Amino acid sequence: MKPLVLELLAVPKEVAGLRRAVGAYVGGGPGAEVQLCVSELVGNVIRHVGEGTPVVVRVSGAAGGRFRVEVTDPEPRVLPVPVRAAGGDECGRGMALLAAVSVRWGVRLGAGRKTVWCDVVAT
Repeated sequence: MKPLVLELLAVPKEVAGLRRAVGAYVGGGPGAEVQLCVSELVGNVIRHVGEGTPVVVRVSGAAGGRFRVEVTDPEPRVLPVPVRAAGGDECGRGMALLAAVSVRWGVRLGAGRKTVWCDVVAT
C-alpha cells in the first residue's frame, strides 16, 4: 500500500478533512484509532507550536498489520510531553490517548524539524 502523504497548515478547520482522508486511506479495522492519533498529533502542533504551522502528515501500512502515523513540523525544540491530567482539566490528555491506542510512539529529530510518530495495530 502506497503511503498517504498530506502537506497542510496546522489549523483547526483542516482537522476534519484530514480525519476523512485518513479514514478513507485506512478503511475498516483501526480506522478510528489512526484518525485519533492524527488528530491528536496535529492538535498538539496547533496548541504548542502555533496555528498555521506547516506540517506533513504521513500514514503508511507496515509489517504485521500495523499502521505508522507520522506528523512532521519545523520546530524541533517543542517536544511532546505526557502529563497527568486531573479530572476537571480541559487539556493534557492527548499524549495519554495516543499511548493508549498505539503500540508505541516516539519522536525523531532532524535538522530544523521533528517527527512525532506512532504505530497502531490493525484489528
